[in-house]
Amino acid sequence: MTEPPSVRTADRKTPAGALQTVDRALLVLLAFERTRPDWGVTEIAAEFGWDTSVAQRLLSTLAGRGFLVSDPATRRYRIGPAALRLGRLWERSGSLELLAEPVLQELRAATGDTVLFCLPDNFHMRCVAAVEGEEGPLRYYPLVGELYPAHAGATSKSFYAFLPDDQRHRLFRDRPMARFTERTVTDADRLEQEFRQIRAQGYAWTTGEYDAGIGTVAVPVFLGAEPYGSLSLGAAKERFPEGPEDRLETLRRAARLLEQRLTHPPQHHRRPRPPRTT
Repeated sequence: MTEPPSVRTADRKTPAGALQTVDRALLVLLAFERTRPDWGVTEIAAEFGWDTSVAQRLLSTLAGRGFLVSDPATRRYRIGPAALRLGRLWERSGSLELLAEPVLQELRAATGDTVLFCLPDNFHMRCVAAVEGEEGPLRYYPLVGELYPAHAGATSKSFYAFLPDDQRHRLFRDRPMARFTERTVTDADRLEQEFRQIRAQGYAWTTGEYDAGIGTVAVPVFLGAEPYGSLSLGAAKERFPEGPEDRLETLRRAARLLEQRLTHPPQHHRRPRPPRTT
């Protein structure tokens, strides 16, 4: 499965009507990711084709406001506490649900299944947005806010399979894993085999691992190259007589659309004001 780069070449051109300096500062912030956690001045300049003096001023300004921190010994920059504060605010602001809701509604209309969008929360996945399927609630309690164990069910497995190997091993090795049904996998070696298969095929498919009688198919949602969450379809397993194949392409398209909305939110421009009359 090909993972999208964090800052695509097409995204580096300053949008019409945008302030170039602000846009460049945001591009610098977006360049930091798990696989590239620190940058030097000359590296940023080369990455974006800017003069070194421009890169230096941008990095210094961002560090001065707490969005980056500078290592005096190496003169390299890393993400700072101000960026972390905004990230935490974002997940609690309701903006995430606002952006995800249209995608979930469209996916439910196309499949008739219950749709969940979940994010990692310690050793679980937490549902942050959901739309009930056409056959009614899967459970008799709210889906949003529900925690799903990391080792049971496609909703969780589709995310955790794509974590870096060392991070995943730290999470699952030497940790007791509860059994919810007779289908729940509680052996770490067998779970790792399943994770390899999920990475190879790009999706997870389970029946009755967490909730007996429920079938779930899920795909990861990426932000840049980083796994961010999972998008899943759930229904009574009788609705999946031939497995999940007939829903996969629709689910994958929805995940890509969700990624696009999370990285490039739709803009709602004000109507132009009529000219003043004198």
